[in-house]
Order: sequence, then C-alpha cells, then structure tokens
Amino acid sequence: MVPRALTGLLALCLCATPAFAQKAPSSTPAPAAKKEAPAKVTPDAADPVLARVNGAVIHRSDLDALRANLPPQAQQEDPNQLYPKLLDQLIALDLAAEAARKAKVQDQPRVKQVLALNENELLANAYLADIARKDVTEAKLKERYDQYIKQEAPHEEVHARHILVPTEDEAKAIIEQLKKGADFAKLASEKTTDPAGKASGGDLGYFGEKDMVPEFAKAAFALKPGQFTLTPVKTQFGWHVIKVEDRREAKPPTYEEVAPQIARQMAQEIADAKIKELASVAKIEVFNADGTPAKIGPPPGTPEAAASPAPAARAVPAAAAAPPPAGQPELVPLQNGTPSGPPPASGPPSLAPATQSLGK
Repeated sequence: MVPRALTGLLALCLCATPAFAQKAPSSTPAPAAKKEAPAKVTPDAADPVLARVNGAVIHRSDLDALRANLPPQAQQEDPNQLYPKLLDQLIALDLAAEAARKAKVQDQPRVKQVLALNENELLANAYLADIARKDVTEAKLKERYDQYIKQEAPHEEVHARHILVPTEDEAKAIIEQLKKGADFAKLASEKTTDPAGKASGGDLGYFGEKDMVPEFAKAAFALKPGQFTLTPVKTQFGWHVIKVEDRREAKPPTYEEVAPQIARQMAQEIADAKIKELASVAKIEVFNADGTPAKIGPPPGTPEAAASPAPAARAVPAAAAAPPPAGQPELVPLQNGTPSGPPPASGPPSLAPATQSLGK
C-alpha cells in the first residue's frame, strides 16, 4: 500500500522520470528478496507481480492503490498509458526508499516525527472509514434523501447567458450593440473575460437564485425569457450583461445524483460523533504555544459541556482565526481510498451552473 503522503510527489513526477520499467535487467546478481513471491505467476492471477526491485515485489494492487489516490482527472487517463507511468514511479520509489534506509534516514528525528504523524493519520482515517461503511447503508441513504426532498422548498430556475467585462463603459457598449440586434452568444464569445463563457457563448445553464451572488441573481431573476439587462450589473467579478433564455420550476436532484454527497455527509457526522465519544472518556491536556497549561472546557457533547457557559466572543473575526497546525492529520473518513472533503452544511449541495465563476 502506498502512503498517501507520497502521492503528491509521485503525481508531480509522472512524466519526469525515465522509464525504469523498460530498462534491461542488470547482470549483477540481485540480493535476497525482501518479500516472498510465488515462483510462477499466471497472467490471470488476481494480483499479479508486475516488477521486482532488488527482490522487492510490486503487485498490480500497488498500482491500483496509487491510482486511487491520484486526482480524479488523472484517474481518467487510459490505464494502458497511466499504469506504465505508475509502475515507473513505484520502481523509483522503491529504489529511493531502499537507499534511504541504507543511509539510516528513518532514524532522523524529523523523519521519525513525520512517519508517526502519517501512521496516525492512516490509522485514524481507516478506523473512521470502517465505522462509517458499516453504518452508512443503502436504506439510510435513501431515508436521508427522502428527508432532503421533503425539506427542499419549490423554487424557480432561470437559464441565462452573461458577458463579463472589466469596465462599465465596455458593458454599456455591448448593450448598445444588443439593442441594434447583435447576437448575444456571438458577442459573449468575442467579448467576455469569463473563460468558460468564451467557449459556451456565455451560457450558464439553469441555476437557482441562491446559486449566484446576490447582485447577479437579482438582475437575472427580474428578466423574462428573451430579455437582457439594459444597464450593466456590477459584482465583485466585474461588469455583467445578462440575458435570460428560459425560466422553469426546479426539479429536485435524483437519488443517484446526490447519493455520493449524502454518503460523505453521513460519514462525516459519524466521524464527528465518534471523536466526541472518544474525547468524552479521554484525558486531554492542552498547552499554549509557550508550553504553559491552557484552560479547556469539557469535551463537546458531554453533560458538563451543556452546562458550561458559552465562550466569550472572538476578539477577531472568524476569518482571522489561526489555521490548524501544519502537518496535523485530518480525521475524515475515507472515500474511494482518500479522505473526503468537508460535507455541505445541511442537505446535499445544489447543482452548480455551467460556470463556477459567479457562484457564491
């Protein structure tokens, strides 16, 4: 299994290293194998051996694990092209790791510290993921989806296009061209500074009023199909000219569309509950940056916490609060082999319009 901490290095180097896997075998006798491997491996074996590096064996499952940790776009690459690159990287990794062990790099204090953090992160993620997988069942997913649909208030969507420009004068000039009959989509492809809009003629697809920044949404939802804004609309992104193509009553997303997001949300909730449970029976000591003892309240979710007075208001805005310490593992359940991102605040996230540049 490939540690997730190494994935970034491997992904960056995919096209930068020589094809170690294509080199002819060395005539120097290899030392004794570090891993035992079958004497014969048939092509249809469940987990065939793909390479040996000084006796250390690389299996197909090692490549599968590495691929699962790559960004989604990289995972879409043709396996016939991707897997040779991954194999090269695992060979390079084995060579470098073997040399590092011989040089006693693993005994360096900083390396020991990082290895311990990586081990804790891997164990915590695997532990929480195991719990979540047992509890997030198909029946519970469908029950949560039904609750979401019942709570989702009916709302209208518009199908709109927009042209984004840096100045108000440019937007006014575009409006004058539209008044004279210019084609909106053609002008958008020529004038807009929104990269997605150049290719789509400014098409944003269908979106709800809450999906866009307030100024943009207010202007768009005030238009009837076929109308465009007669005055430029200012947002933090620049100046917009907006045209509405259609209006409709929004359809709720299907179960298949949002089930993965619901699963991530439920897994996060399960992980949060488990951490609170563990904290409620643990002895936790916290210290200030100078090493002096820090005062902390009772663990969240305990009766003592409910009875405690509310903490004082922050002296600074929440946005200015310090981020988590560097290297601190994130206790988030695994999704397809990698930690999932934070779930939406409530309910499945809404479907985003064609471009993300205007979303909140």
